[in-house]
Amino acid sequence: MLAGHLALVTAAVFTGAAVYINFAEQPARLQLDDRALLAEWKPSYKRGFAMQAPLAVIGFLLALSAWWTTGDWRWIAGGLVIIANWPFTLIAIMPTNTRLLATPSGSAGPDTRALIEKWGGLHAIRTALGALSTVIFLWALN
Repeated sequence: MLAGHLALVTAAVFTGAAVYINFAEQPARLQLDDRALLAEWKPSYKRGFAMQAPLAVIGFLLALSAWWTTGDWRWIAGGLVIIANWPFTLIAIMPTNTRLLATPSGSAGPDTRALIEKWGGLHAIRTALGALSTVIFLWALN
């Protein structure tokens, strides 16, 4: 069941990256002044998106493959949970991202900080989705 094991690994990598962002990177960046905070967030966000977005898709496709070969509904459930990061990001997080990306770093202020704090809370939901998919994949493997 290679596809299932790879789906689990992919979900775990996604979750690990998300946990790092919420528990290490976000608190560290919030220690910066408003301008440096935004200047750090912008490239960090772009790199994180480039890494996590494909992981969600790959995890979903691997889960579909595992479901196809086993017929076990838990693979579909875990796959839907990990791919839920896409619509959640587009609907709930993207408006915040768009505002932050459009703000010149030199214009950052308390409103920018509040948006980045909001972004951190929204990103925690992505972390939870990743963790839930990982748990479901573990369950499906047992």
